[in-house]
Amino acid sequence: MTLEMFYLACFVIGLALSLLSFAGGFGHLHLGHLHLGHTHPAGGHANGPFVFNLFNLMAFLCWFGGAGYLLTHYQVAIAPIVFLLAVLAGVAGAAILIAFFVKVLLPHERILLPADTEMRGVVARVTSSLRPGGTGEILFSLNGTRRCAGARSEDGQPIPRDAQVLVMRYEQGIAWVRPFHDLDDLDSPPT
Repeated sequence: MTLEMFYLACFVIGLALSLLSFAGGFGHLHLGHLHLGHTHPAGGHANGPFVFNLFNLMAFLCWFGGAGYLLTHYQVAIAPIVFLLAVLAGVAGAAILIAFFVKVLLPHERILLPADTEMRGVVARVTSSLRPGGTGEILFSLNGTRRCAGARSEDGQPIPRDAQVLVMRYEQGIAWVRPFHDLDDLDSPPT
């Protein structure tokens, strides 16, 4: 194997694995999981992307292989200098990727709190009527995302399609709901 082929193989492997990782992240492609343990710099939890992760390694490999191939193919310098320039190109490529993550993606990340996913008190619309004692479906918005869930009437009474309901509790994937007009009756004083 020549140096030119070595660099070309590094480029192809780095590019293919980077594209597969990118497509898997957006397309929810699951081909198994590789866990190498958790590394936290300075003994604590990292608040940003850790520099040495597999995606950055693949980006380094891609840039390293591409630069090494081009420098070797066009015989720009001797092998040790080509290797050094290829390493520098790989580090620069990975640094560009890390800078993109830190400047563009990381500022929009936040930690979800239990209150962010609390279903109790969510206003929803019935999309599949709730039969007496049966299960239907509701559509609601939570954290800016439209979602649906199975639902049952809290008192076992039917609730028609398109009725607005309030989620009273959420247990084992089922929302227990009550129509809004029932809530008005609870708030009014007895006569």
